[in-house]
Amino acid sequence: MNIVIDIHDKIILAKDMLRTDNAKQKDTFGQELILNLYECNPEKISSGQEIKKFVIELCDDVIKMKRYGEPLIPHFGHDNPITSGFSLVQLIETSSVTAHFSEYKKSVYLNIFSCAWYDPVKTREFCVKFFEAKRFEEHLIIRE
Repeated sequence: MNIVIDIHDKIILAKDMLRTDNAKQKDTFGQELILNLYECNPEKISSGQEIKKFVIELCDDVIKMKRYGEPLIPHFGHDNPITSGFSLVQLIETSSVTAHFSEYKKSVYLNIFSCAWYDPVKTREFCVKFFEAKRFEEHLIIRE
């Protein structure tokens, strides 16, 4: 069963569930932060180099996860202006970071899944700041 946690109200619950001394830890597989970033800086979301810089900083400095290989950052979906844009896949040793960037909608749709705990508030703040999003939606899922 997946538990969806509103990150604004329940971040303490998420941390408690993922602490190593918590009995539930044995049953917890990981966490996934889902971010929808809107009204982003078009220059950043339409640049493969900026997206690569983002994922390296995110993994190395923010969530502190070891990247497994180079990120894949193809530009595709050209049949529809809404879907046209870069996609990102970065494997990390504890799972993955994936995203799609809609240049038409000036939006980023980002998923950060890991079997190891990371700070979802710090992560969200970094992502919003990096892409200069004017608004966002977020969900944190704890996987058992």
